[in-house]
Amino acid sequence: MPTDRQLKTLNTIHRTVIKLSGGILGTTFAGMPTISLTTIGRKSGRAHTVILTAPIIDGDTIVIVASRGGDPTDPAWLHNLRANPTVRVSLEQGPNRPMTARVLSSAERDKLWPDVIAVHPGYADYQEMTTRTIPLVTLTPIADEIDARPI
Repeated sequence: MPTDRQLKTLNTIHRTVIKLSGGILGTTFAGMPTISLTTIGRKSGRAHTVILTAPIIDGDTIVIVASRGGDPTDPAWLHNLRANPTVRVSLEQGPNRPMTARVLSSAERDKLWPDVIAVHPGYADYQEMTTRTIPLVTLTPIADEIDARPI
């Protein structure tokens, strides 16, 4: 499993590639669009941004997978959005939009999981590598951006 330092380094490199290429490189990965997800640290109160893949986009709703590469622990960004579900999302280097994150219930996750692994079978491998059930999260736009907490 990758260490926290390795994950942070890879994420920094990915963000740099997207920025330096003007979005020509890095806005898709393994055939999936990438998003930039900004959460507020549950302990620090600071903004934290990670690059993630989005295996399912249905209209304005984006589905992301808290796989952490099959690691037995949840990713830090998941803990952050559980504490504060107001996030900012940029899809494929697009504008940053306020959104609400929601961790799917077990039943919702089980219903959607086959669609996720149909898009990227690697997620099934990640699930086999860990004893935890890998959460799925939906990101939906905040209807009234005035009510969105700035981050």
